[in-house]
Amino acid sequence: MRISGLIMCLSIITLGACKNNNEKEQKNGVKASAITNDFESDTADLNDSKQWINLLDEEHQHHWRGYNSTEKKLPQGWSIKDGELYSSGEGADIGGDIVFASKEFDNFELQLEWKLSKGGNSGIFYHILEADAYKAPYYTAPEYQIIDQVGFPQKLEPWQSIGADYAMYNPKFEEKDLKKTGEWNTSTIRFTANEVTYWLNGKKTLSFRPWTEDWKRRKSEGKWKNYPHYGQSKTGLIGLQDHGSEIWFRNIRIKEL
Repeated sequence: MRISGLIMCLSIITLGACKNNNEKEQKNGVKASAITNDFESDTADLNDSKQWINLLDEEHQHHWRGYNSTEKKLPQGWSIKDGELYSSGEGADIGGDIVFASKEFDNFELQLEWKLSKGGNSGIFYHILEADAYKAPYYTAPEYQIIDQVGFPQKLEPWQSIGADYAMYNPKFEEKDLKKTGEWNTSTIRFTANEVTYWLNGKKTLSFRPWTEDWKRRKSEGKWKNYPHYGQSKTGLIGLQDHGSEIWFRNIRIKEL
């Protein structure tokens, strides 16, 4: 009887601890169950929920709006339902992109899941600046490239490929790292002044150090040579691209470093 009583007490203590942990996770706006096993553990402790901001929970999902927009709502073609952020692809090279407008980030780690329609094209922006002089986020913001690497209708250069720092640093990936069109992928951007790393489905695609002589050379000799403010800001908004194709996002989380 004493042994049975002891076991019962230990069980009650364990259940109580689990309940407290769940309450803490919910208080911080992040549920541990929202993070799939596909997220890479190489870059952070995913159980450290206190530092993470869930950009699609009830508290934060209303802070998404159109780039350079004065309206505090998503533009046409974008919607949030059942924890998923969806774009029907009504945008083009200019227009349709969105930003998380309530907070700017400098050093950060961003994790999210996404899936594309066949032939789809999109991207993740950071350090975005807004002004009338900037017609789109890419005028100032680096971009993690999202694209249907296999089904895109045109030949892709390395700098245009999945997991690239678009038009700056080429990614490294293997075909086995890619998910089929319509399946969920995971991406991570980890940014500090000492090193930037991009990840795709748990594998690092690239790393570089920003604002070095090598970085400046790539900017001055490539696509961004006529964009004087590209990549110069050390802080800014997070954004997502509507490049004319359907795309879905979920489990968007960020923490400051």
